[in-house]
Amino acid sequence: MENYNDNNIVELGGKIISDMEFSHEIYEEKFYRFYVETRRMSDYVDNLPIIISERLIDINNTKIGDIVHITGQFRSYNQPIDGKSKLVLSIFAKEIETVEDESILTLNDATFIGYICKKPIYRKTPLGREIADVLLAVNRTYRKSDYIPCILWGRNAKFCEKVEIGTMIKLNGRIQSRKYEKKLEDGTIISKVAYEVSISKLSVAKKDEEKEEITE
Repeated sequence: MENYNDNNIVELGGKIISDMEFSHEIYEEKFYRFYVETRRMSDYVDNLPIIISERLIDINNTKIGDIVHITGQFRSYNQPIDGKSKLVLSIFAKEIETVEDESILTLNDATFIGYICKKPIYRKTPLGREIADVLLAVNRTYRKSDYIPCILWGRNAKFCEKVEIGTMIKLNGRIQSRKYEKKLEDGTIISKVAYEVSISKLSVAKKDEEKEEITE
């Protein structure tokens, strides 16, 4: 039997940078959205969305500037916008703890086991760096799936170019935010933020249950 808890694991350290906003309610349980700032080793900052139950956090005593340690899952859902379906991503918190240690601000570790659901897009940058975009379908309970956009580099990117749709694959990396500009039909340019997982390690399950592992 598939262990859905092992399919999607996120551990994150970050600083709260926004107020709690109501997100949705399920069976009289309210969920809230907020953002945390987490740092890369290069000191670049990622701002990531968190969804959390009111049962896990004291809304009135949680404030901007608090440093938190979060474990949970990276989840997706489709939101209808202007007649189109948009993939919305957020980190669903299962545990949260307020800490004092600022060294945790670089903690950002995500592990997924899922299936490649679209043909990977392989390309090279103007400077010749190899990149591949992979969309991973990760199963969870109640026959739902999360669709996780991943970006791979170097040998990992070249390897994934030839991996077939439907292949089960395990990926490890960090969740990142990326700003970009989108031009609307009327010529207006708006700023947007995309979320993706930058992959550092992958392994592909084979029929004989062996694994081929590549580390970037």
